[in-house]
Amino acid sequence: MVTTPQTIVISGYYGYKNSGDEAVLQSILTAVDEQSKALGLNLQPIVLSIDPELTKSTYGVQAVHRMKLGEVRQAIKSSSGLISGGGSLLQDVTSPKTIPYYLGIIKLAQWMGKPTFIYSQGVGPVSRGLFHSMIKLVFKKCNYISVRDHESAALLQKMGLRSKSIDIVPDPVMGLHPKERREALNEGIDEHGNKNLPVIGISVRYWEKDRIELQKIVEGLQMVMQRQPIHLRFLPFHLPSDVEASQYMIDQLGDVSSTGSHISLCSDAVHPQDMLWEISQCQLVIGMRLHSLIYAANVRVPMIGISYDPKIDQFLERLELQPVGNTSSLSPSALSSEISRLLLHEEDWRVVHATQIDQLKQEAQVPAQRIVEYIFKGDNK
Repeated sequence: MVTTPQTIVISGYYGYKNSGDEAVLQSILTAVDEQSKALGLNLQPIVLSIDPELTKSTYGVQAVHRMKLGEVRQAIKSSSGLISGGGSLLQDVTSPKTIPYYLGIIKLAQWMGKPTFIYSQGVGPVSRGLFHSMIKLVFKKCNYISVRDHESAALLQKMGLRSKSIDIVPDPVMGLHPKERREALNEGIDEHGNKNLPVIGISVRYWEKDRIELQKIVEGLQMVMQRQPIHLRFLPFHLPSDVEASQYMIDQLGDVSSTGSHISLCSDAVHPQDMLWEISQCQLVIGMRLHSLIYAANVRVPMIGISYDPKIDQFLERLELQPVGNTSSLSPSALSSEISRLLLHEEDWRVVHATQIDQLKQEAQVPAQRIVEYIFKGDNK
């Protein structure tokens, strides 16, 4: 029996055309919908987005502008609760305004007497002491807290939160399902028109001011192409900046046809599940973006992480992997050797990491289960 329709507000970094954060949203929407249906709840999401129309058309859900307080307040007032997450919402590296905004949304819901839930967030770095006390005060009144790694949990404990009140779960995107797409394969030719070339997905971003990290990746790829032809498939996760970073590398690589290799740029994977499908077609993924690595794990594609932030290292650790290097000290020869090794042992990699990936996929459903159960119990008191 399906209950009376209810709404739940979802707050995060949505509508900015960042494939990783959009994948987080899609994953949360899917998990909450599946868990709600399992309990007979009719729970409809309202997403706080910088581009409500884009969010509505992409996901078929209600959305309001995240910066229009009146709309946000009304959405929360009429809801059965607020989900904050996932992603790296509570950090003060990109801006000192980020933490106050997201905590303010949670606090607004708490003032209205609504249950609040933290959904698989990555917490930190938090360099300002004032923010430590703010996070503690707001999180102590949350009805459910889950974080995506042990480091986030340790930071919250350092702030004064009890460890027993914190679930450590994978990033929500581990639970995302790829879209079913018909593969346009002819004899020995892939859908990009390349003859039996191993496809290496590449997700890069600008980080170092002198672009040294991108140049080192280029050098590593050139070393590989001296040994074997490959298809370099650039996969921009954050538009338009990642397109620019990808194009920078493409320009540095130049004409690779003499090696029998090929370069392409993915420009139409707007929906997260389309990007997940793109990665599923790769033999290997080289990723600076966290969610490029999470996508790869989701579809069991071998990965090489290049670290610019602790969150890269933390995710790789869950698969007992390490980054090949970081953006300030990447060795082209080390990258080249790791690419060749993984292309040669692609199936072995899948076998070795199968159990870890399966477990992460199962654990990724936990936050939605806990949240929907809480609302279901409140609805049946």
